[in-house]
Amino acid sequence: MDDADAYYEGQYNNRLSIPDAADYNARGVARSTAARARLASKLDLAYGPSPRQRIDLYPAAAPDAPILSFIHGGYWRSRDKSEFAFIAEPFVAAGIAIAMPEYDLAPAVTVGTIVEQMVAAHAWLYRHAGEYGADRSRLFVAGHSAGGHLAAMMAATRWNEIDPALPADLVKGAYAVSGVFDLMPMLHFSFNADIRLDAASAKAMSPVERLPPWPVPVRTAAGALESDEFRRQCRTLAEHWPASVRGHIDVPGCHHLSVAEALADPGNALFESVRDFVLRGG
Repeated sequence: MDDADAYYEGQYNNRLSIPDAADYNARGVARSTAARARLASKLDLAYGPSPRQRIDLYPAAAPDAPILSFIHGGYWRSRDKSEFAFIAEPFVAAGIAIAMPEYDLAPAVTVGTIVEQMVAAHAWLYRHAGEYGADRSRLFVAGHSAGGHLAAMMAATRWNEIDPALPADLVKGAYAVSGVFDLMPMLHFSFNADIRLDAASAKAMSPVERLPPWPVPVRTAAGALESDEFRRQCRTLAEHWPASVRGHIDVPGCHHLSVAEALADPGNALFESVRDFVLRGG
């Protein structure tokens, strides 16, 4: 392992920096199991042919609610939408419908394929949200970690080039939490054995290498205790997307995993920021 490999391994491998990482994951699963038992839901709605091309939808009580699509992380190679249902509960209580799209995982598929699947998922949401009481004209996307990367990629998607029947502003705003927007460091990270990026694909799949087709509102957040690289990633996106990125929050006392719990805490500034972002329309 050369110096660059060692540096980026330390910056991006949360198993090294968060000794109790497994406890956070287990707690999220337990909280999500309980939340799924309490919430009204439409589970495993198919948007594509593979078994993981499914969406869990948690409708709000009132009709015509805005919809927030939350994309989970796991370095494009692990985790499942069902493990993050606990994040849905406080947003549903605030009058926001939550969608949680799933995707196939590396190494079975590439990051490029995952991006294509998320494009298909959000086109499906636009076409079908009204069937579940949500307002498709107020579709927002958020994500954590690799999900933050995918949320940014949705903000940069040229929707009406994919399908002329789709509006250019299909995604009304994106909120990326602890995302990775410059994928070049992944070439030095051990998880790339599964992700399988090379220089060309890392550049092609980096949000910083493309611009949103219109000034879609984007906000970023990261835990104040996260590595220098995760916080740099947010600054870099703001530098490359000056017309879109409207602000950033450093979430006090949080690292890369606990910031996901902050997102589900109605008393936390991160939850309040995301909630208000959706309810006020960006």
